[in-house]
Amino acid sequence: MKKLGMMLVTFLLAADAWPAVRIIAEEEGNLVVSIKYQTDGEKVRAFALDVTITSGTIDAIFDYHVGESTAANPGYGIFPGSFGRYITVDPDTGEVVNWDVNGYTPVADPYSPGALGGLGTNGITIEMAALYYPPDDSSPNAPPNNGTLCKIRVTEDCSGSICQNATRGGIVLTDPTVYPIVNLTRAHWPEWHPVPHDCFPTNNPAFSDWVAVGKPDCWCAFPRGSGYQCDGDADGRSSGFPFKYRVFIGDLALIVENWKKKVDDPMLNPCADIDHKDSGFPFNYRVFINDLAILVNNWKKKDNQLPGDCPR
Repeated sequence: MKKLGMMLVTFLLAADAWPAVRIIAEEEGNLVVSIKYQTDGEKVRAFALDVTITSGTIDAIFDYHVGESTAANPGYGIFPGSFGRYITVDPDTGEVVNWDVNGYTPVADPYSPGALGGLGTNGITIEMAALYYPPDDSSPNAPPNNGTLCKIRVTEDCSGSICQNATRGGIVLTDPTVYPIVNLTRAHWPEWHPVPHDCFPTNNPAFSDWVAVGKPDCWCAFPRGSGYQCDGDADGRSSGFPFKYRVFIGDLALIVENWKKKVDDPMLNPCADIDHKDSGFPFNYRVFINDLAILVNNWKKKDNQLPGDCPR
């Protein structure tokens, strides 16, 4: 328990310094969805995001910034996926000849490695970066800490979601060696996975808790959930090659981000609620000591070391 206490202190200290970036999808009406971002103060230099929908196609992207970010007109107007094909730089002055070029959009070429199908399909990869001087986070020309990246129009009513595209770089801060905690809790519309029935057993003691936190799929058995969430798999995936730890850094990051959040906190990610209950009176934290204890107990365990039978 002493070791756990020391780890807890370390994690809580890290929580204050760990950058957080939130991606938000908001329906505007008329088949238009805004893609927004928020940070806790750190500056994002680049976004590489996948946007997918469940039916119909994405037929347009608009209302995005183009060109350098300035105090008068800030934003993410550098599109790495199409810059080299459409933008001409004067070799003598180093200045861009013209930013207003047909075809220069945030949508990555579908033939680029890891990119989705593009406009006219059910998924696009958007790449947006900021260029400004001076280049530090305190620059008056830097983009704000929250705003709208772009808007998309779809062809029919549908559900949709946004996630990082790791192959194309994901979300990058000014210091690329610092990895942000990315919150995708609100990066979907109108619901993450439309369901015809409850996927969490009604006879489970935590059923009322599951309902209270919004019926998250991550609490459910495979294939709706990973089957390991109640053992600490908050992010729903393994750590990948070469070790493939089921409980690792990504799960810890979600617990730190949601530490001491309550059920009425709109930014609560219920996937971090490992023990499926609150901390009790007087604070009723959804993510607290018991959740961390489960994660620590299963730290670096792989699928074959865990039962994979959540919920239980």
